[in-house]
Amino acid sequence: MGTLFIIGTPIGNLGDLSPRAAELLRSVELVVAEDTRVTRKLLNHLDARTPCISYHEHSNPAQLARVMVALESGDVAQVTDAGSPTVSDPGASLVEEAVSRGHEVIAVPGPSAITTALSISGMPGDRFLFLGFLPRKSSERRSALSGAADETGTLVAFETPRRVLAALKDIGATLGVRQIAVCREMTKLHEEVFRGTASEAIEHFSSGPVRGEFVLVIEGASPETVEISDEMIAETIEILGRDGLAGRSLVEAVVDATGAQRRRVYRLVTGSAADQADDS
Repeated sequence: MGTLFIIGTPIGNLGDLSPRAAELLRSVELVVAEDTRVTRKLLNHLDARTPCISYHEHSNPAQLARVMVALESGDVAQVTDAGSPTVSDPGASLVEEAVSRGHEVIAVPGPSAITTALSISGMPGDRFLFLGFLPRKSSERRSALSGAADETGTLVAFETPRRVLAALKDIGATLGVRQIAVCREMTKLHEEVFRGTASEAIEHFSSGPVRGEFVLVIEGASPETVEISDEMIAETIEILGRDGLAGRSLVEAVVDATGAQRRRVYRLVTGSAADQADDS
């Protein structure tokens, strides 16, 4: 049985491809690509004669079956147009099918637009929420952004040149004044990183034609501005109560954990105790 190799490919500069990835792309029986036209350029750069077929969200089941047949007789490499497969890419279904059939799946790490943008954004990367490509419609985009408005970690999203200005407008309207790093054409000849607010980014990128692929890195919400719901406090009370805390000790511990006002926590703690008494 063959092995499925999940290979990260350059997001721009072909020199970023690892030697291990290059050797595998030359030696496997088949390369499964998001777009064969894009991947064929990479294979030609490597002077690789490996057969290449496409697999994407619109592929019919017969294409998946074809890949599984190839795996029965040899190793297969899966790549996306740029970066790591299965990240904002439909390749996860191929991995799932290969695993279900008992094939070994091995990652060959490579470039990632997410971590590359985070590393140069100047914002914390210890906690972040990846939003993928933002929705096309403004109403849906604002809804997605609103759902992440309370996230205190850094937000990361992909965007196309055609929609980036509209996305920046929705970011400003939905998330307010936050710092944002707009990373364009990373690792390529015309690489650019703009740092400022959404309104400042709109002004900057409205000065001429908007070209290239974009990654938006957005400052997370300030912990002081995030509204803690009663449900979140109640959950914290339950968790800390299981550790044996009660009364004043429990109140203090919940205040420290949630940042909520002591009076509010006290009300919920005493209410929880009363409910438990009624149940007994």
